[in-house]
Amino acid sequence: MKGKFKQIQSLKYSVTMLAKRIIPCLDIKDGRTVKGVHFMNLRDAGHPVELASYYAQSGADELLFLDIAATNENRSTLLSLVREVAAAINIPFTVGGGVRSIKDAASLLDNGADKISLNSSAIVNPVLIDEISKMYGNQCVVIAVDAAFILNEWKVFRNGGTIETDKELFDWVKEAENRGAGEVLFTSMNHDGTKDGFALEALKTMVGRTKIPVIASGGAGKIEHFRDVFMQCDVSAALAASVFHYGEIAINELKNYLKQNQICVR
Repeated sequence: MKGKFKQIQSLKYSVTMLAKRIIPCLDIKDGRTVKGVHFMNLRDAGHPVELASYYAQSGADELLFLDIAATNENRSTLLSLVREVAAAINIPFTVGGGVRSIKDAASLLDNGADKISLNSSAIVNPVLIDEISKMYGNQCVVIAVDAAFILNEWKVFRNGGTIETDKELFDWVKEAENRGAGEVLFTSMNHDGTKDGFALEALKTMVGRTKIPVIASGGAGKIEHFRDVFMQCDVSAALAASVFHYGEIAINELKNYLKQNQICVR
């Protein structure tokens, strides 16, 4: 019986691992949740702690907290707000913004983060990926990539989409994976805030070229967009902000819709 029980447990674990995740994103500026279009024209979307608590109770699988002003303001992430959000939720919690060292990562993990999101700092100092991965494990490292399709090429940007780099999207993601990133969050700047759907072709390419889970971000506008990105691209998770913040899509209704379309969700 013990062997059979272990098999059942293993099967349950496999099903859970295959389940697609829905992740709301809290972009934080001046202590408030904000959202814009193409990373510009930000508008207020509510208090981070209240939104986080609501999402945890509404069936969100994880929560992403990005202090979008930290890098440009040359400071660390707002630890007090991270602590408040962490205390209000019972789901995995990823935090990014202003993480420049192992010390910064340690501070976030000590204050309630489960994973660390690296973006600009990893581009400037790629070794940071190696260091944090070796210290805490690759399951703690999410490489966040903001990219725009320019002149038939996906170019990576840093500092909240304000500075173009010399990195090509798929090459950079592969390098980050090889250095120890355990997950990639790809945001298409072309699609961000447009509500016209995710960057499906780019996501298909990314999933085909990397072995780590891919989170799709940028462009969610209606419930069908989530179906399309899961069915056509086989991403591990889909992230959105404004459609959740402003009540355009309810997470429980989204999950019921995905189940009706034979997409496994938690």
